[in-house]
Amino acid sequence: MISKYTYKNLTWVDLESPTEEEVIHVMEEYSIPVLIGEQLHTQTIQSKVELYPAFIYLILHFPQISRKNNEGLEQEIDFIVGKNFIITTHYEFMESIHEFSKTFEVDAILEKNLDVDHAGFLFFNLIKTLYVNSRRQLHGVNSFMKEVESKIFEGKEGDMVEKISNINRTLLDFKQALRFHKEVLASFDIATRKFFGEQFGFYSSAIISEYNKTQTILDGHKEIIDDLRNTNDSLLANKTKETMKILTIITFLISPITIISNIFVINSKFLKEENYNQYFWVLGLMFISSIVVFIYTKKKKWL
Repeated sequence: MISKYTYKNLTWVDLESPTEEEVIHVMEEYSIPVLIGEQLHTQTIQSKVELYPAFIYLILHFPQISRKNNEGLEQEIDFIVGKNFIITTHYEFMESIHEFSKTFEVDAILEKNLDVDHAGFLFFNLIKTLYVNSRRQLHGVNSFMKEVESKIFEGKEGDMVEKISNINRTLLDFKQALRFHKEVLASFDIATRKFFGEQFGFYSSAIISEYNKTQTILDGHKEIIDDLRNTNDSLLANKTKETMKILTIITFLISPITIISNIFVINSKFLKEENYNQYFWVLGLMFISSIVVFIYTKKKKWL
């Protein structure tokens, strides 16, 4: 699907899951080399930036949390940034792209001054929206972490093991998606200064700053979830230790009863009327022995 937006002398062409015919149409209209056209039609694994005489070609991957199962996904966006046009290609619906398109349409209708002399400024606003959306998703993850922290200290450590693992998996997916951004944006900064001029350096540095803010929040979340995991594991281990201690004490307390039972071999002859007294003597001895063992363990401070 092709969506085209215009503002002043700038054009933004957005391709969502493009067909081969749609890619060919865009290639012909904007003189895009065949090699790049082939890459627009299929997803690539690695992010990269390439400088051409008429445009800059950039591939970045952005994290996206699935609303269905709360899993982290990786979405690729291809950017072709020319002097007065920008082409974006992605292979599924992206909320941040849709959000920016609505803003772009409104600004175009109202003829607001967005300070967009060339497509580089348009790209700056677009990628800023993408990083803001990533930070918004991380804010949602932060809410889950606060809930987990609260549950941990309410004594629900066992229930939190799976939730902590799910949050950690989401953060790892975020980290995986952003892993090449630092190096690629550094190269993009050099390319934009050559393509748009040194005056655009401020905006390319601002783009790197947007990435750094996102990465800093991600690193902070990762540290917090690791601390929560360690705390949860410690509380679980302590609870298990206390349980084992109680079971050991119970076993220790009943051991005299077991020994006495084996010595006297309580059998059917104690049920006879004339042996009732002996029966209760044995029960009393068991009770007294348990009390003695209990007092001894308390004195030794084993309890």
